[in-house]
Amino acid sequence: MQGKKIYQEKLFSSFQLSDRVGKGNFYRRLKEALDLDYLYNLTSKFYGSSGQKSIDPVVFFKLCLVGYLENIISDRKLIDHCSMRLDILYFLGYDIDEELPWHSTISRTRQLFPESIFEEVFTKVLELCMEKGMVSGHTQAIDSAPVKANASMDSLELKVPNQDLDAHLAEVRHISERDKQTFRKAKQDKSSKDQRIITANEKELQGITSRNKRWSKDQDQRPGAGNKGSRYTSNKTHYSPTDPDARISVKPGKARKLNYLSQLSVDTNNHVITDIKAYHADGKDNQQLPDIVKRLQRRLWKQGMIWENCVADTGYSSGENYAFLESQGIKSFIPPHGTYKGGPDGFQYIETEDHYLCPKGNVIPFTKEFLDYRTKTRKKEYRASKKICTGCPLRKECLKSSQEKRITVTYYRAEYERNIARVNSKQGRYMKAKRQSTVEPVFGTLTQFMGLRKINTISIGQANKVMHLAAIAYNLKKYLKFTKKNPISKVGVYLVHNFSIKMPFKA
Repeated sequence: MQGKKIYQEKLFSSFQLSDRVGKGNFYRRLKEALDLDYLYNLTSKFYGSSGQKSIDPVVFFKLCLVGYLENIISDRKLIDHCSMRLDILYFLGYDIDEELPWHSTISRTRQLFPESIFEEVFTKVLELCMEKGMVSGHTQAIDSAPVKANASMDSLELKVPNQDLDAHLAEVRHISERDKQTFRKAKQDKSSKDQRIITANEKELQGITSRNKRWSKDQDQRPGAGNKGSRYTSNKTHYSPTDPDARISVKPGKARKLNYLSQLSVDTNNHVITDIKAYHADGKDNQQLPDIVKRLQRRLWKQGMIWENCVADTGYSSGENYAFLESQGIKSFIPPHGTYKGGPDGFQYIETEDHYLCPKGNVIPFTKEFLDYRTKTRKKEYRASKKICTGCPLRKECLKSSQEKRITVTYYRAEYERNIARVNSKQGRYMKAKRQSTVEPVFGTLTQFMGLRKINTISIGQANKVMHLAAIAYNLKKYLKFTKKNPISKVGVYLVHNFSIKMPFKA
C-alpha cells in the first residue's frame, strides 16, 4: 500500500538538541574537547559595567571558528548557515527557538578584541595538540603565501610628493589610453598622510618612469589589456585608500593584486600549525624570519620543546639569517640564492689566513669590512696591490679596465658555506622533501577549504586575527582526527617552571 506523508505543525512538542546530535558528530566532539571559559577573564576589561549585554565572547569565537570550518567568509552567510544546522546550534549553546546574534555584531566584536586575544586562543589550542603528542618541536617548516586583501586595484590612487600633482604626473607617469579611463573611487580615504606621500628616492622613481614608458607603448596591445588591474602600478607610487595596509604584489602567472602576506610555520611531525602572522605583502621573507623565529622558539620552549631544524625555501636566504639561526642553536636548511658565490671563479679562499689566492698563486689580502649602501648588508673587501698584477699574463682578462684586483664577498661567507653543506647533504635532501610535503599542502588547505582565500576585513591587525582564526580551525580539525593516545612527557615543562632553566636563545 502506498504511503503518503502529511505535515502538520504541532502546537506543543518535546525536543532536545542533545538527543538529535549524534555521539560521533564533529561539533559534538568539538564541544566536549574545546573549553573557552578562560575568555571571560581575558575579555572582561573591554566591556563596561552598564548598558545592554553584548554577545558572549565564547559564542563569538565559536561562531568565527564555524565560519572557517565551513569555509564561509561572509558574516551574514555564516549566521544564515548556523541557524539551519542543529549540530552547530548545539555547539554554540543555542536552542532551536533562540535567535542567533546579528551578523554585524560579529564584525564589531572582532574589531573590539585586540590581536593578543586571538593569539592567546591559538596558543591554547596548540597546547592541546602538544599534550596529545601531535607536535615534536624539533623541525619546523616555514613558508609564506599572499592572501587577497579586501580592496580593489581599481581604487588605487597615486601617492603625492611635496609638489603639485600635475607636475608629479608629468614627471613619473606617461598617461596612456588605459590610464585616461575612469576607475572606481573609494568612498572613504582611510590612509594617513604618511601613506599618501612618496617615500621612494630619485633613482627608484627613474626606474618606475622607464617601466611606465615601456608600459604606455605596449599595454593597450597586450592580450587582456582591458581587464581590471592591467595598469602598471607600484607600491612606490600607489596606495589603496580603502585599505592602506594592503600592498600590491604578484606571483608568476598570477595577476597583480592587493594582498597581505601570511607567514606560516608547521611542525613536520603531524602538520600542526605552530605559528602564523600577517605581514605587508611588499616585504621580503628573509626580513621577517628573525621575528618568526623569536616568537615560535619562545612558544615551543614554554612547552619544554627544543627547536633544532629550520626548513624554508630560498626566499628566506641571507647571511644575516644563517648567522642568527646559528646564534639560537638552530640548524638552517635554506637553499642560498643563485647569485651567491664564495668568490670569483678560479680564486681559492684560504680560511685560516683570511685571504684569496689568484690562479697564479698571488695573495689577495683582506683590506676592510663595510656596509653596502644599496643592499644594506655587511661585506668584506679583498684587494691586491697593482704591483702584483703588473706583467701577469691574465691581467687583461682578470682586471679588465681596473688597475688592481678587488674582490667583494658577503661578511657571512662561513655561515653560507656551512648552510650549503647541510642543504646538499642526505639530511638536507630529506628536509627539502619534508618541506614540500608539509607546509605547502597546509597553505593549500587553508586557502581552499578553511576560508583564507580572502581577507574579509580591513587593516593588517584585522588580517592577523583572520589568519589566527583559520589556523585555530585547522588545528582543531587535526586534533579531533588524531588517534594516538599517549601524550608527550611533561618533564621539560616541569623543569622550566620549577627550576627556572635559562632559555637557550637571546630575546
